[in-house]
Amino acid sequence: MRDVYIIGAGETRYGELWERSLRELAVEAGLRAIENAGVYSRDVEILYGSNSLAGIINGQENIGSLISDFAGIAHNNIPAVRVEASSASGGAALREAYLAIKSGEYDLIMVGGVEKMTDIYGNELLNMMGSILDREWESFFGATPAAMAAIVARKYMKDFNVEKEALSMMSINDHENASKNPMAQYKNKLTLKQAMGATNVAEPLTLMDCSPITDGASAILLASDRYMKKNKLEGAMVLGSGISQDYFAVHNRESIYTLNSAKIAAREALKKAGKKLDDISLVELHDSYSIYGLLELEDLGFAEKGKAKHLVYEDIKAGGRIPVNTSGGLKAKGYPLGAVGISQAVEAYEQVMGKAGQRQLKSVDSVLLHNMAGTGSTSVVHVIGGE
Repeated sequence: MRDVYIIGAGETRYGELWERSLRELAVEAGLRAIENAGVYSRDVEILYGSNSLAGIINGQENIGSLISDFAGIAHNNIPAVRVEASSASGGAALREAYLAIKSGEYDLIMVGGVEKMTDIYGNELLNMMGSILDREWESFFGATPAAMAAIVARKYMKDFNVEKEALSMMSINDHENASKNPMAQYKNKLTLKQAMGATNVAEPLTLMDCSPITDGASAILLASDRYMKKNKLEGAMVLGSGISQDYFAVHNRESIYTLNSAKIAAREALKKAGKKLDDISLVELHDSYSIYGLLELEDLGFAEKGKAKHLVYEDIKAGGRIPVNTSGGLKAKGYPLGAVGISQAVEAYEQVMGKAGQRQLKSVDSVLLHNMAGTGSTSVVHVIGGE
């Protein structure tokens, strides 16, 4: 089977981009990725587009075809499809492309993720965000993603004697790293006083525990080792990929604060990569709410259950033992649902290739990416590294 590499990456700025359309964002990221890779668009053999909410927010389906058309490659008549797995769409699209090259079917694939969320607001947006939950058993009764995260947080904090400060430290770390990322939605640093004193959203979660509404797009180019050698290119290798599923509704799970899907997906990805947790130089987490950052650190294997609180003060910093979210994470870089998994891959590529600018870590062996849907019903894990 072939080896798979990320040979180019591009993304837009993240934020409330009122003046930009869905298609404009997608095309900008795609063209930047092609330019960054130094390849010809005519060599791209298939396009995977990841998106979560365009159908209900923007009234636009068939995202793959849309991106292909407005990127100027429709005349190449290549396949262009959308991959959807809620907020794990990006990771799922990356995995599909990875497997397609592994199988020998393709040599060069574009994977792009895009979300345009600010076309609606208020209760209408809140209702549509509820679609990432179980509509019949959760959002129908008034539950929101923030409310579900708060329920998990309250139970977790009570059972393991975790103070609210530990959750706030996850957000503080994200903002510190985002201050060095020119593409981040929020570049301001965050103090503990600001984080702890912010407006309550769903107790114990404050506004500073919650990721923002975000517009933005990311794109990467995946290539086979054969294409790389033929064209004398360099890239970051996709060493392993894993995906798993848990119960959709939180109440059906054995433990509401255990992300079984993350455990299984990480185990699969690390095994395929031939890596151990000690080999991981950076972790990009899906911390849509700060509580999930702690749970992921535990269920990915970096801490025992209830013990992640000991990592959040020093270990997760850029210079710490387990650097987390050098991109700025979902809290500060932004949370464009369907683009998250590709955004994470862009950060991994830049770190491995030494192109992360002020965010660059001193030594990067492998990067672990965790992208999940909603409250953890789906998890996709990738390990990216050098050859």
